[in-house]
Amino acid sequence: MTTPLKDTRILLGVTGSIACYKAVDLASKLHQSGALVDVVLTQSAEQFLSPLTFQSLTGRPAYTDSGLWGAEGHVLHVGLAQDAELLVIAPITANTIAKIACGIADNLLTLTVLAAGCPVIIAPAMDGGMYSNPATQSNLEILKTRGVIVVGPAEGHLASGLTGLGRMLETQSIFGHVRHLLSREGILKGRKFVVTAGPTQEPIDPVRFISNFSSGKQGFALAQAALDKGAKVTLIAGPVNLSTPIGVDRIDVKTSTEMNAAVLAEVKDADALVMAAAVSDYSPKDVMENKIKKGAGNLSLNLKMNPDILSNVSELRSKTQKPAVCVGFSAESQNLKENAKNKMLHKNLDLMVANDITASDSGFNVNTNRVTLLYPDGRSEDLPLMSKFEVADTVMERIAIILSQKAGQPQIGTSPF
Repeated sequence: MTTPLKDTRILLGVTGSIACYKAVDLASKLHQSGALVDVVLTQSAEQFLSPLTFQSLTGRPAYTDSGLWGAEGHVLHVGLAQDAELLVIAPITANTIAKIACGIADNLLTLTVLAAGCPVIIAPAMDGGMYSNPATQSNLEILKTRGVIVVGPAEGHLASGLTGLGRMLETQSIFGHVRHLLSREGILKGRKFVVTAGPTQEPIDPVRFISNFSSGKQGFALAQAALDKGAKVTLIAGPVNLSTPIGVDRIDVKTSTEMNAAVLAEVKDADALVMAAAVSDYSPKDVMENKIKKGAGNLSLNLKMNPDILSNVSELRSKTQKPAVCVGFSAESQNLKENAKNKMLHKNLDLMVANDITASDSGFNVNTNRVTLLYPDGRSEDLPLMSKFEVADTVMERIAIILSQKAGQPQIGTSPF
């Protein structure tokens, strides 16, 4: 499994802001994802952090203005700029924003920006009133017209003690923007994927509902994996407490009826549907307007069947041929392969992902999964215990192969068979 950052040369610029401490974490995240990270600190940034801090995390040199005056100083900025596939400046101060907008090149970082031909992402950080100042806003607009991607800032507590707009985005969010930008040329470029995730909730009364133990982790991992391979992703999510991957269009639903409607609307122009959500099969026939009070006897609920989303999609496919690929998930507690195979054939799926929910290390509410991939022609593939993202990455590789086969194109990816 690889991420879009693997072996990518990223230049991280750090300017003089108290938010510098976040740049340390960002450098670490980029390095851990396989990127080759070179860091350039301005003289002001050195007042907060040592170059050694970054060198220790990335295993690569960290550059400062002092490098301009060495033997290679006159070409250092050119070399850094030519090698970089992406330039990220986080944090970037109002001062450096103004310099770059005006083409001023009075330190190693601003020289490097002028020489760079790669995409540029900046994450502003500044104190109360500085971000909203017309001069700063004008400079940011200039940079945007030149293709610079501006992420943030956020609103929150600032170094002065004020609260306002100017706080640098958290590193996980900046990392997400980097990941999304670097993924756009993946093997699923130009494809639209619809992914469902999480449980549904079927109301009984204003305070109670029928649901299940799904955390949504596998579905969100699938959305991220599709995004990493270049797809345009719509994520239809039941009630979960998970962050949306940067670049994903998210639709929140609660009930199976709402999820059914959202799926049928979104798959009309989709290339693939990955139905990872744990949709409730039944819901109360009658929903009480008021809370049901505790009584002397037992309580009985009359249940009705919920919409069968995959069957509805199968009917739609027979008319429109969209989506081209439909993938289901089957959470079973017994007869894993037999039950999953029957479901796959009955609902006309191209791939079924089956997992045994009785295992303590796979299924609901854990970060790992052990699944079996089933195909309509009778093939099956038992995957070992993996992280849910590794499972998602493998599933997306298989979908890419199926899509290329259906299109009559040369095979994309590596087939396990």
